[in-house]
Amino acid sequence: MFEVRLYEDANDKQGIMIHSPYTSDIKLSSGNVKQLTKEIWQFSFSINPYNRGWGKIKPLQSLIRVFNHKTGNQEFAGRVLRITQVMNVDGMITIRYECESFLAYLQDSSQRHGEYRNITPRDFLQVIIDNHNSQVEPHKRMKLGDVTVTTSTDNVYRYLGYDRTLDTIKDKLIDRLGGYLRLREEEDGLYLDYLESVGEVSSTEIRLRRNLKDMQRDIDPRDVITRVVPLGTRIESEDEEAVDASQARLTIADVNNGIDYLDIPEFQEEFGIIEGSIIFDDVTVPGILKTRGEQFIQSQHAALVKYNVNPVDLFLIDEDMDSFHVDNYHRVVNELFGIDEILQVVQKNINIMDPTDISLVIGDMPKTLTDYQVELNKSASKVVDLENTVSRQSQRLGQLVGEISNVNKEITNVQQLINNVDLEHLPDAIQSLEQAISNLNDALDGIPIYDVATPTKDGLMAAADKVKLDALQVYEEATELQAGLMSASDKAKLNRITVTQNINLDNLLARIEALENPQDQ
Repeated sequence: MFEVRLYEDANDKQGIMIHSPYTSDIKLSSGNVKQLTKEIWQFSFSINPYNRGWGKIKPLQSLIRVFNHKTGNQEFAGRVLRITQVMNVDGMITIRYECESFLAYLQDSSQRHGEYRNITPRDFLQVIIDNHNSQVEPHKRMKLGDVTVTTSTDNVYRYLGYDRTLDTIKDKLIDRLGGYLRLREEEDGLYLDYLESVGEVSSTEIRLRRNLKDMQRDIDPRDVITRVVPLGTRIESEDEEAVDASQARLTIADVNNGIDYLDIPEFQEEFGIIEGSIIFDDVTVPGILKTRGEQFIQSQHAALVKYNVNPVDLFLIDEDMDSFHVDNYHRVVNELFGIDEILQVVQKNINIMDPTDISLVIGDMPKTLTDYQVELNKSASKVVDLENTVSRQSQRLGQLVGEISNVNKEITNVQQLINNVDLEHLPDAIQSLEQAISNLNDALDGIPIYDVATPTKDGLMAAADKVKLDALQVYEEATELQAGLMSASDKAKLNRITVTQNINLDNLLARIEALENPQDQ
């Protein structure tokens, strides 16, 4: 399904295949693609000495491409970054490689100082790209593509420093205006798009009991700030002999009653006081700085929520279904988590050795304080429901233990009468056993929270034990007794009872007791 090709350098247009999509052809030892919405894509793989790529791969020079023959998509394109040689206990040597997508070319250049007033986001990004292109080789240069991110006035005021180009774009544009970077390859080179939104809403749902194998939800409030200290431009020291590299910055104290911070009371009530500073290099007026700080508070979120999902890609068996792609949105339904939302795939992991082995990170969405509290309330409600369920189960299990004890007692009684050939009292004993078994069945039927055992499916007891219990049908009381001997039909009926000797009721009792006392495990 996947083909991996190795290229000696950017001038190599043909390359060699180091992993074939066909079963009996050349293979890597391992290979995993990580696609990310807001970061550089990654590909890690390993080869052994028998692979035709052995000895031909150079860091930062060799290029790698991963093709999906099923979808026709290129899943990864980038350069080799890191090499690790590994030898196991048997003396077998493999080499592991880590690769990064072509977007990482923006890490190979740095910016130059500049002040830019009343410039559009597109023009500002063009300045950054021009700086990048002036420093790197031709194959790393980029053209500015589509730019759909803007502001209400369609202009910004920014400084440029000496940071790496990609870090600069994130700091000066993405972190402040939002949006996504996308690098695309065209016949005439690389194009960098800066888009307000990416992806599309897929018709394929991710739903429990259909195509969702397992799921994990993470709620992370660690980055929350409940007391904001807005800081503006640097203030030059009046002391000409000062050598402190840390310069003071403009604060809001002059326009905020002498206090240089802004509190978020509702966040403090939930999380306590957690102070953090937010820097606005381009702000030189305290009043504007306070407004920017208040705007930050309005956009402040309590937590990031993300879901780690292992779905079944139904596209592999049904081409009418959409495959999962990073950036796309899917409706996610999991009643156990209380979730029914349309969420974005922000990360996709692909095991090229096993096309069915994919995992997704969905969401990573900022949650407001209200949303965060709703999530906590849902969790608390589920804990209460679980406690009630455990309580009901404990009562039912206690009843079941008692009924099992009664059945054991009646079986012992019947067996003693049979051994003593006491036919006079045998009918009453049989009737008592029937009643005990009936009560046991009623107790078993009274456990609706989890599936009870069936003859083909384990539940509270093993399926084999359930078969034996179902077979334990005791007939009506014996009728005619002749010369101290039973008729052949009565003997057959009593033989039916002896199957109880094969039921491991003690084992069943032990299982029930284990369920009641999980702390003893």
